[in-house]
Amino acid sequence: MSVYLDHNATTPLDGRVLDAMLPYLQGHYGNPSSNHRLGCESQRALQGAREQVASLVGVQPSQVIFTSGGTEANNLVLKGVMASLGVGSSLIVSAIEHSSVLQSAYALKSSGFGLDLAGVDSDGVVEPAAFEQALANSGMSLASVMLANNETGVVQDVVRLSEMARRRGVVMHTDAVQALGKMAVGFEALGVSAMTISAHKIYGPKGVGALVIEKGLALQPILHGGGHEAGMRAGTENVAGIVGFGRAAELLQSELRQRINHYDRLRNYAEQALQKIPQVVIFSQQAERLPNTIFFAVRGIEGATLLMALDRDEIAVSSGSACSSGRGEPSHVLQAMGIETGLAYGAVRVSFGDGNRVEDVDLLVASLQRQIDNLLKLNSAWA
Repeated sequence: MSVYLDHNATTPLDGRVLDAMLPYLQGHYGNPSSNHRLGCESQRALQGAREQVASLVGVQPSQVIFTSGGTEANNLVLKGVMASLGVGSSLIVSAIEHSSVLQSAYALKSSGFGLDLAGVDSDGVVEPAAFEQALANSGMSLASVMLANNETGVVQDVVRLSEMARRRGVVMHTDAVQALGKMAVGFEALGVSAMTISAHKIYGPKGVGALVIEKGLALQPILHGGGHEAGMRAGTENVAGIVGFGRAAELLQSELRQRINHYDRLRNYAEQALQKIPQVVIFSQQAERLPNTIFFAVRGIEGATLLMALDRDEIAVSSGSACSSGRGEPSHVLQAMGIETGLAYGAVRVSFGDGNRVEDVDLLVASLQRQIDNLLKLNSAWA
């Protein structure tokens, strides 16, 4: 693929991260729970990576629970907190959450827990007044609002929402998977009780994530077995993957500012060019957004059709969340924002990464204009 513009779906593995991982895929293969030399080597590597991830988000290493990814971490916190409280308790999640939060919430509802969905405005921002009203409902115990949306890139005011939740004694969780690597993410500064992060969004390996929790959080494990991860996540740890997560976190900590500046320049340049195409509508422009993300639609053309046309030009974009692609339905995020169905079907997401350059934007815009012209002519011919 000559132009990759789908970094919100996943990022390529940084070569420096791969170098850190390789020894634990080859010679250092001990089980970190074993007491012999090979096991102790793996345990030291595991703890070193835990310290690196903890340092990135400003917590103690003991607050980091490694998981198989963001989806497992989201399942763990929602189901684990609610299990510790018992049926009769309720939770609130925003209507634009990642499917791993929404589907976990629906599963809890089917098991007898109460559920409220917090609505958003036309830019995809959670409405504070409605959120606070929902927090006041009897039995409300847990709230989950993502820090940044994976489709629109809209950043939520999690600090304010956390303050509201704490005043009501409600546990606050944020899914920060998409935010990490594109903005400063500090656990204490956000005021949350739990936070989800993932390695493959920050140039680390797939299949590794973490749940960061405040000390003393009541949380029941959802996987049972050995006493791994302080009893919170049974199963032999993926040492090589976790080492990669740690190295990616270390690199991000030193390079974050330059990455943000790079993304911001590319997005501004791209949006100026896209706005010159009459059929293009850019979503959530009035809201604070991640610096690397543009979510737009082309009137009269389905996003999936446009995605395939761009793919033929070797340009990789997305029609929304990678975890929800292929369903043939418009984005649930745009639906929650009240975007008309026809326009929502035309949604395309561009998300920049470290390796992108202005020349990539020029190729995208030229291809996009050409494909729009061709597709609209075809549509007219069939009309």
